[in-house]
Amino acid sequence: MLLNNEFLKVIDLVVALVKDENNIEQSLKMGIELINGFQDLKSPVIIKPNICTLNDKTGFAVNDVRVVEALLNLIFKEDRDLSIKIVESDSMSKFADEAFEKFGYRNLEETMQLAGFDVSLINLSQSPTIETDFEGNYFKNPNFPDILVDPHFFISLAVAKTHYLTTLTGTLKNLFGLLPRKDQSFYHPHINDVIVDLNRFIQPDFCIVDARVALEGWNGPKSRRLDRFIIGKTTVATDATMARIMGFKPEEIQHLTEAESYNLGSLSPKVVGEKIS
Repeated sequence: MLLNNEFLKVIDLVVALVKDENNIEQSLKMGIELINGFQDLKSPVIIKPNICTLNDKTGFAVNDVRVVEALLNLIFKEDRDLSIKIVESDSMSKFADEAFEKFGYRNLEETMQLAGFDVSLINLSQSPTIETDFEGNYFKNPNFPDILVDPHFFISLAVAKTHYLTTLTGTLKNLFGLLPRKDQSFYHPHINDVIVDLNRFIQPDFCIVDARVALEGWNGPKSRRLDRFIIGKTTVATDATMARIMGFKPEEIQHLTEAESYNLGSLSPKVVGEKIS
């Protein structure tokens, strides 16, 4: 039996880069199959999309609800009895419940429930919290939403974007949106430690970057069409691949290198499917 670190090295060797052929579900399916599937799905499956604002200036800053729908369909084809929670918190630029409504997530929830599937939206800012025994670089025994503390299968679903504080924002930075306090800028002076701590605590099981259209800036103003999805099983490997596609050197991005030092993935994974070049 492989030790944990040895197992991590095996699953982290591959990241899928797939071209979007105007069929989101088929594109995701292809990428997921290239990295040997979901593997150990279990309830609750927690999906954290990037829903960062109510004022999406470009139309691409927030995860397209159609990507979430396609992901739900693929998960339920594996096991229709799974319970899926789609989570987001309030932040300086939005109230999560208003964003769920505006961007079609509430309608998706209702449609899936009418079809008999266990899908629900969770506003973490209104969820019960529980004290943890986690000791990070920034957080010491923090109170986190209780749904994040229980055993789960966690999917970080992000959009490819640059960021003025962290160079880029992908599946690692996406977990910043789990913090339940609305004034999340409170954490900005320590943002790299906060990002790494959150990923050490959660350790996502699956990572997807929607890079069909990438943004320069977390909410634009510039956009660049890449027509790709990036899919991996660790945040570092997935975001390192995204960084290279966007013209950055992963080893020069602080939260990426710090996360790698905690065995949260490799900065040099093998890329299958499309070539980065």
